[in-house]
Amino acid sequence: MTTPLRLGIAGLGTVGVGIVRIVQKHAALLEQRAGRPVQIVAVSARSKTKNRDVDLSDYTWEDDPVALAKRGDIDVFIEVMGGHEGPAKDATEAAIASGKDVVSANKALLAIHGQAIAEAAENAGRVVRFEAAVAGGIPVVKSLTEGLAGNEITRVMGVMNGSCNYILTRMEDAGLSYEAVFDEANQLGFLEANPELDVGGIDAAHKLALLAAIAFGTQVDFDAVELEGIGSVTIEDIRQAADMGYKIKLLGVAQMTGRGLEQRMSPCLVPDTSPLGQLAGGTNMVVLEGDAVSQIVLRGPGAGEGPTASAVMGDVMDIARGTRISTFGQAAKTLRKTRAARAAVAAPYYLRMQLMDKPGALAKVARALGEAGISIDRMRQYGHDDTAAPVLIVTHKTTRTALDGALTEFKSTGVVTGDPVAIRIEAV
Repeated sequence: MTTPLRLGIAGLGTVGVGIVRIVQKHAALLEQRAGRPVQIVAVSARSKTKNRDVDLSDYTWEDDPVALAKRGDIDVFIEVMGGHEGPAKDATEAAIASGKDVVSANKALLAIHGQAIAEAAENAGRVVRFEAAVAGGIPVVKSLTEGLAGNEITRVMGVMNGSCNYILTRMEDAGLSYEAVFDEANQLGFLEANPELDVGGIDAAHKLALLAAIAFGTQVDFDAVELEGIGSVTIEDIRQAADMGYKIKLLGVAQMTGRGLEQRMSPCLVPDTSPLGQLAGGTNMVVLEGDAVSQIVLRGPGAGEGPTASAVMGDVMDIARGTRISTFGQAAKTLRKTRAARAAVAAPYYLRMQLMDKPGALAKVARALGEAGISIDRMRQYGHDDTAAPVLIVTHKTTRTALDGALTEFKSTGVVTGDPVAIRIEAV
C-alpha cells in the first residue's frame, strides 16, 4: 500500500510536539515499517503564535479541534488535549462520526466515557487506541490485548504515577516530610496544575480502570475504584516500614473475586526486595499475572514528551499496518457490567498507633484484634515519651471489613491516642 496515512493532531503541548518531532525525524523509517507513508496534514491548539520549537509550516492550522476532527483529508485523529469533557470529548466523538480512527492519550476521557466511545467506534467501524493514556512509554495495553490474549488475567497491579513514586522515594532517601517533598516536586514541575490529580491518586486510578476493563472484559468503571492518595503517608511510616523490610508505594491493584471486581489505588507496603519495592524515582511499573504466563513485569518511563509520543506512534503504526483491535480488546457490546468489590481479597496489614503508657495497654489492643478474628504476625514498640509510645503491628491475612471493626474497637480501649494508621501489605 502506497497511500499515505494522514494524521490530524489536536493539542500541541509536550506530547503533541513530541509526535510532530517523531514524524519529522523518522519519516523514512516509519514508511519502511508501515509499508506506507505516515504524514501529518493538519494540527490544532489553543494558540497559533506560541513558540513550540518545531516547524509547523507544512500543516494546515485549525482553531477548532472539532473542525480538525471532521476534515476529509485526515484518516487518524490524534487527541492529546486532555480533559474528560469539552473540546476533547466533542472532537473525539466528531472524529468517530466522520469515519476517522482515533488515537488518544486522554486517560480521564476514556476512564469516564470509555464504554460509550468504544460502542460508537464499533458501530462506525472505527478503532480507538490509547496506549499513551496508560503508563506512558510502557506498552501495557498492547501486552494485554495482544501478547497475553491467550491468558485468563488474574491480577493487574503497578505503580502508575511517577510523581507519587518520586515523592515517596525522595522522602525516604532524604529523610524529608511529605509536605517538604511535595513543595519540591511542585517547584520542579513534576505535578499537574491540579496536584490532587497526582497525589490524590486520581490520575493513576484512571489508568487502573482502563487496564481492568481490558484484563477482565468489563465495562470501564472509574467510579468503582477505591481511592486513597499519599497525603497521609509520613516519614515515620516510611522509616518504620523499611525497618520491617517493606517499601511504601502508591499501588494500583485490580482483580476479579467471587464478590465482584476489586479495584484499588492506595498506599501499600511491598517487600523491599521485590521489583516494585526496588522501583525508584519517577519510573512506572506494571505487573500482569495470567494463568498461562504467570507473571510479567513491565518497567519504564510513565510520562514525558518522548515516552508518551512513542506510545501514540505505536498505535498509529498499528493502524497504518492494518491492525484493528477493539478498544478494550474485545467487542464493546460483549463487555459486561460487574459488581464492585471493596478490598475483598484478604491480606496482611501494617498498623501504626500511639499507645498510652499504661499497664495492660498492649493486651487491650491484642484483644480487640483477636475479637475481630485478626492474629498478629509481628510487633515492635519504639522509644516513648512519658505518655505514649509508637507501636507497629503486622497482622496475618485479614479482610478490610474485619480490620475496620478492630480499628473502631481501638477507640473504646482508652489506650490508643489519635487515629491508627493501617496500610495494606500486597503480595508481589
